[in-house]
Amino acid sequence: MKSFGITDKGKVRAENQDSYIIENCSRRKCVVAVICDGMGGAKAGDLASRLSCKEFAGRIYDALISSQYFAENNEKILLESCADANGVVYEYSGFEPDYKGMGTTLVGGIITRKKAQLVNVGDSRAYKLSGSRITQITRDHSYVEELVAMGAITKADARRHPKRNVITRALGVEPTVKADYYEVSLGRGDCILLCSDGLSNMVSDIEMFSAYKSAKTPEQLCRELVDLALSRGARDNVSVVAVKN
Repeated sequence: MKSFGITDKGKVRAENQDSYIIENCSRRKCVVAVICDGMGGAKAGDLASRLSCKEFAGRIYDALISSQYFAENNEKILLESCADANGVVYEYSGFEPDYKGMGTTLVGGIITRKKAQLVNVGDSRAYKLSGSRITQITRDHSYVEELVAMGAITKADARRHPKRNVITRALGVEPTVKADYYEVSLGRGDCILLCSDGLSNMVSDIEMFSAYKSAKTPEQLCRELVDLALSRGARDNVSVVAVKN
């Protein structure tokens, strides 16, 4: 598998509060990947995303290389790693007044040639790109997603809604958090794309799929998507990770 990640502060924000990590685990023939989008003051949001990325990826990697590891425990490992990341951010939020209320989204997991096992909290997303379609794997924990689920607005309306950036779930805000777990099968040439809302708010699913079809490598795909978001003003930080079979 080939992988690549990129992050950019965008055209408006003074700081980049996004973080990402990609770890190749050759022993288990898989990739551990995660993106976090921090919230709070510039200092706090950046810290929250970096802490959660490091804790989540590190916890998973340690489990993968341990002798007690079994593949059927991946869901448990992912959910526990997310809980650990939440705990670390929540603990740090009490250290300084500037850190109070800080939090972050998280999307990531374990990707092999046969499947992707992922968790998410917040509105950073995971997509599956294949030869014929793009599929959003994760469901946003956001105000507008709840309106879409109730039938109050359409998906197109959600992209323009004034409260589209209001999330209903985040890491580090409370002592505990519920993460959602997803599992999808993968075939040859399929790609898992992780992104912060700085991309998904600026680039449509159809445009992501078009970029995937034309890109020859994960790096080319990521750079093309970030460049597209930047060309449209990139009002938020933009982060993308691609892992291709």
